[in-house]
Amino acid sequence: MTTSAAFTPGSLVRARGREWVVLPESTPDLLVVRPLGGTDDEITGIYLPLEPVEPATFALPDPAHPGDARSCRLLRDAVRLGFRSSAGPFRSFARIAVEPRPYQLVPLLMALKLDPVRLLIADDVGIGKTIEAALVARELLDRGDAQRLAVLCPPHLAEQWQTELREKFHLEAELVLPGTAARLERRCALGQSLFEVYDHVIVSLDFIKSERRRDEFLRTCPDLVIVDEAHTCAFSLERRSGQHQRHALVKALAADRQRHLILVTATPHSGDEAAFRSLLALLDPAFADLPDDLSGPQHEAHRRRLAAHFVQRRRGDIRHYLHADTPFPQRDDREETYRLSEGYRRLFDRVLRYARETVTDPAGGNRHRQRVRWWSALALLRALASSPAAAAATLRTRAATADTETVEEADALGRRTVLDQIDDESSEGMDVIPGSDPGEDGDASPLRRRLLDLARDAEALRGAGDAKLQRAIGLVRELIDDGYRPIVFCRFIHTAEYVAAALREHLPSVTVEAVTGLLPHDEREARVLALAEHPKRVLVATDCLSEGINLQHHFNAVLHYDLSWNPTRHEQREGRVDRFGQPDPTVRVITYYGVDNQIDGIVLDVLIRKHRAIRNALGVSVPAPIDSDAVVEAIFEGLLLRGGVPAAGAQAALPGFAEAMVPQREALFRSWEAAADREKRSRTMFAQESLKPDEVARELDAARAAIGGSAEVEAFVRAAVPAFGGVVTPANGVLRIDLREAPRPLKDATGVAETLAARCTLPVADGEVYLSRTHPFVEGLASYVLESALDPLGASVARRCGAMRTRAVATRTTLLLLRLRHHVITRRAAGETAMLAEECVTVAFTGAPDRAVWLDPAAAEALLAAQPDANITPDQATQFLRRVIDHFDLLWPQLNQVAHDRAQQVLAAHRRVRDAARMRGVTYRVEPQTPPDVVGVYVLLPVAM
Repeated sequence: MTTSAAFTPGSLVRARGREWVVLPESTPDLLVVRPLGGTDDEITGIYLPLEPVEPATFALPDPAHPGDARSCRLLRDAVRLGFRSSAGPFRSFARIAVEPRPYQLVPLLMALKLDPVRLLIADDVGIGKTIEAALVARELLDRGDAQRLAVLCPPHLAEQWQTELREKFHLEAELVLPGTAARLERRCALGQSLFEVYDHVIVSLDFIKSERRRDEFLRTCPDLVIVDEAHTCAFSLERRSGQHQRHALVKALAADRQRHLILVTATPHSGDEAAFRSLLALLDPAFADLPDDLSGPQHEAHRRRLAAHFVQRRRGDIRHYLHADTPFPQRDDREETYRLSEGYRRLFDRVLRYARETVTDPAGGNRHRQRVRWWSALALLRALASSPAAAAATLRTRAATADTETVEEADALGRRTVLDQIDDESSEGMDVIPGSDPGEDGDASPLRRRLLDLARDAEALRGAGDAKLQRAIGLVRELIDDGYRPIVFCRFIHTAEYVAAALREHLPSVTVEAVTGLLPHDEREARVLALAEHPKRVLVATDCLSEGINLQHHFNAVLHYDLSWNPTRHEQREGRVDRFGQPDPTVRVITYYGVDNQIDGIVLDVLIRKHRAIRNALGVSVPAPIDSDAVVEAIFEGLLLRGGVPAAGAQAALPGFAEAMVPQREALFRSWEAAADREKRSRTMFAQESLKPDEVARELDAARAAIGGSAEVEAFVRAAVPAFGGVVTPANGVLRIDLREAPRPLKDATGVAETLAARCTLPVADGEVYLSRTHPFVEGLASYVLESALDPLGASVARRCGAMRTRAVATRTTLLLLRLRHHVITRRAAGETAMLAEECVTVAFTGAPDRAVWLDPAAAEALLAAQPDANITPDQATQFLRRVIDHFDLLWPQLNQVAHDRAQQVLAAHRRVRDAARMRGVTYRVEPQTPPDVVGVYVLLPVAM
């Protein structure tokens, strides 16, 4: 009985009437094969005990069917773009649906020099940290250095990770969330963990950190882990139990020194030196003892050690890198203001009086009741500054803190529901009104009646009585008129729905949708995508969309209808549109605030403007270096306690408040500026300028040569589509492809029956698709070109042989298009693993086969651009081709030598980028499969001949 061991990976076999390439996944009885010239979608298994399989060879082309000058280049590009097992320095590049920017190779090259991989990717917001981390993961998996992957992230980012891995990296990962775990576990055998069943998982950090789940996960965790928003896993002295649990989990994962660990965060250092050191210690325990200040020549050795694991760059570091420009939009920052209407001001005065009275009331010495009142008053002020809709709902709703039993519980719940904590255990429910009724003495109490009376007054201000809303309608109208597609961010669900309803009423020609935390995650994204179909659109959203869904393709402006009380949240909102992939050159950001409501001015002056000033000076966002929640609490304590109670009907002018607030503000500013200075030094040290650009350029050029890049994709599409009856019209970087007159098989292969608007580089605008080399259109087109050329009965434009007269040569020159298949074998202590590597090379010689003089590779490659300069008849072409093909036996020794030489170059590239392999007893060898496939034979004749 034949077994798959008789057929090595990469060898050719014949079965079921066609030729196949053997893949490494084969087992003794099951041969896993891909059709010669086919795609990964056509991979199948052949059960050897039941089906006959025999070795096969790739036949030489038939000289009786010569093609024209287009054939060689079309075939070369079709073969190269069809590879999914690259022979270049990076195994993963042939399998991904995005062409990495040159700067995104830096973390990958850093990772491949580490054993195990321990990396902290801390690039700025919007640069593409997800792409960088996933690229490292895909490479490790494709090299066999890792077998399984787990992504740990906040729950609201899980679906985004799943989409990115699937669409850009062709990795199918299961979501492990509270709502999915039971379903996944039902598919497991008794005693089997779901992490043993599913190779790739995306896990909610807050689901898996509990003791009940943690031990199982630690026992069965994959050997490759990515931790997103890694700063939430740092050790904290603030005694937040959730953060401590997350830190304990990741620290336990890092304790396995064989595990690859990639930490991802835009804010690795928030001013807490101990927390930052705890993150670094996950990479290497010795980093916990590094000096606080690493500057100066005496610490160069420390910097070098840390720089091998830590990359941190701002946009300015990578905007122009390796002669490649990365387009980030310019930001048009504006501030717009409103003044309270007379009715709203009176309500504000009454609410502020009520808040001060309840907070200053000793509450019978009951400390817990005092804290409930404090958070109730703060919630009410927050809601009132947002909208009359949120204020009325809050006034009528029991305070969330009223159901707590201790001061600590009240404070924890108050911070979670009233403030804007970024590292809260769950972002869900962040936009729900917190309630302001402290729940004392029942529904008939004077306090309750007073709140209901205030609620009725708030309801009466909806619409025309709300100057904030009326001014915002005008601002949104201006944005639409200027061609923008804005997102209006609100703090509360009630405010978002109220604003959306008003915009629909006043802007009837504009489509307006509201997305809040009331919607499930998948419905949020579906609603955004449906809204994107409308040319004039406005998205009104709460902070449930400030993370987790990429919005830059559909929106290009942000209006902060409600100021966030955490400047990092502001940055996250703006980062939804101001990031790589934004097709518009300018995004507009409007910070909208009230000049006389006592709330916005304080937050704006103390937090937002300072944050923005530091970002503008440094180029990156620096979080508040101390707990901004504590700052906000101190500020509003001054507002409520130090300002005094105004006389009836008087405006709450807060006498003496500014002076009382100065020490808090100045202390914050001093710490913030110190953190910014430290961040500046850190960025200089860890922007990875020590990783030489020419090293990155060498590997990038080698990868593009092996599989083709965006330029090759565009050239292939523009050449192949017209060759088969379609039309390609380029305009301003957009390819408008029309296949209405093309053959039906081509339409079927590409999945496009009529037209397509596409770009081969990012970013893309609405209505356009990004054509990567693995896009179904490109993959189908390459397969169609190759299959039609291999069909002996077909009449393909791309033929496997041809001849032409050209001024590109001075003597008869033969160009050979070869497909090489290599067996890449990795040997570890546990045994050997095999991989298939494929590449397409061009070789050329002058003269007859028995006196061949071989050209160097660069000269052979240059001949692909040769153009015909004189006519040649088909009979003449056939005659010249026969002179080569009839004596091809004379050429095989040289072609086999080419295969062996290229195998050694593949081995050298493999070792070069993974030099740590030599440190851990891992060895590689590359065995060429000979003879190589001769895909094409083309004779170039001088014009005078």
